[in-house]
Amino acid sequence: MDREQTEKLYEAHYMRVFSYAMTLAGNRTLAEEITQETFFRAFSKHHEFRQESDEVTWLCAIAKNYFLDEKRRESRTSPMPEDTSVIPDTGKGIEQAAVDRDSSFRIHLALHSLEEPYREVFELRIFGELSFREIGEIFSRTENWARVTYHRARLKLQERMDAQ
Repeated sequence: MDREQTEKLYEAHYMRVFSYAMTLAGNRTLAEEITQETFFRAFSKHHEFRQESDEVTWLCAIAKNYFLDEKRRESRTSPMPEDTSVIPDTGKGIEQAAVDRDSSFRIHLALHSLEEPYREVFELRIFGELSFREIGEIFSRTENWARVTYHRARLKLQERMDAQ
């Protein structure tokens, strides 16, 4: 892969891969690392790309595998890091920010309790903005499987939100 091809691949898919990495990591720094490593691996192993799927699907699969490898490695070597997230200033009043943060937390709590593959399919569709076809390819399944799984995930999530 020459320099021009790598630049085109990077420019065409950076934001989608980064968005997907944010969905996986929930942390900007880690998402940037995942994205960087994804493109590094893609450039290094471009000859292994069989063109059986779209480039973005291939890149997201690389990102997912890297993320899972890192999580496994992290769970073996270190304790859980503290949550140092900060609420960004959105111009809303403190009361509204507290309500939004509480609602967001409840949604993420319900989402976290979803079993796989429902959670990942939902996250890929909503946060990663992937098509059902792309989601199906990531899981080596059909587009219809991705649609049904996403619909079931939405129903399960709604049930959990109603129960809270």
